[in-house]
Amino acid sequence: MRKEYDIEKLNPRKNPYSKRLKKTITINLNEDTINYFKNKSEQCGIPYQTLINLYLTDCAENNRELTITWH
Repeated sequence: MRKEYDIEKLNPRKNPYSKRLKKTITINLNEDTINYFKNKSEQCGIPYQTLINLYLTDCAENNRELTITWH
């Protein structure tokens, strides 16, 4: 490995995935909801946090409206 590199000769490119980068947040979820996604993750072999992200992404991309009914 060289001690010095000529940065001007490098070919800098934008990260093609920069729009899809994830951001870490803190969210409070019901234990039943977490267990639901954990059970689904065991069935399909995808980590439960990834499943939650996929579900929320699908809702956002398809502009799904939330229907709430209080019991």
